[in-house]
Amino acid sequence: MQLLYGLHPVEEAIRSGNRRLESVLIARQRQDARLKNIADLCDAAGIQVRLESREQLTRMARTDAHQGVVAVVAEREYSSLQELSHPHGPYLFLLALDGIEDPHNLGALLRTADGAGVDGVVLPERRAAGVNATVVKTSAGAAEHVRIARVTNLVRALEELKRENIWCVGLDERGTMDYDAFDYRCNCVLVLGGEGGGLHELTRRTCDHLLRIPMAGQVSSLNVSVAGAIVMYEAARQRRTASGLPVADQSTSVSARTGRPLKGLGS
Repeated sequence: MQLLYGLHPVEEAIRSGNRRLESVLIARQRQDARLKNIADLCDAAGIQVRLESREQLTRMARTDAHQGVVAVVAEREYSSLQELSHPHGPYLFLLALDGIEDPHNLGALLRTADGAGVDGVVLPERRAAGVNATVVKTSAGAAEHVRIARVTNLVRALEELKRENIWCVGLDERGTMDYDAFDYRCNCVLVLGGEGGGLHELTRRTCDHLLRIPMAGQVSSLNVSVAGAIVMYEAARQRRTASGLPVADQSTSVSARTGRPLKGLGS
């Protein structure tokens, strides 16, 4: 079993239905609409709710950032690489992460991947962060909705995708093409390197194209979660234009992909 904590992570774990929740623990001291909403979702889904002291929740979560709610959930089940090959739209768009070790960066990338409509994320099993409670919390629960495959060897996984006619596009400061000059209206996988070192040499040589983000200042690169967000949303913009489908119904502020109400930044 695994613990999740925080309002968004627990709510999205319940909504997604992707893994079994054994119980949800709510702080006695906190009584508000957001916790009541979680309790109501649990009741509808047949999930046990227990009241505990805030101190007990802090001991369980090993942090006081639990916002008054902790969930006991089954371990996450990962998808296979083949299961990621079903696109939401006319073209497949995957994200592959080459050794992201900081769970906060991974959580931020998964949140952006969900928002930008990425079809799935490929993570290596070794020397990389897994999807733990910190990752889910940082992603504001988006990690519970993103399809994720963990692979033994990332380069072999990329080669397998290339054999399926999926373009492999790496983001690297040594790239020769600006990120917004590439045409993402194709089946492709965006590959991001780890903190500090970027793409490993073999991963870099496996990519069909290497893209760069032009930098006007004195610093040569961006944080990987920021850089990834820039490219993912450029890809989303191009692909949305190609399909002719709006990302949202502006009159009702509802996501065209999920059917759920859109929220603002930082929500």
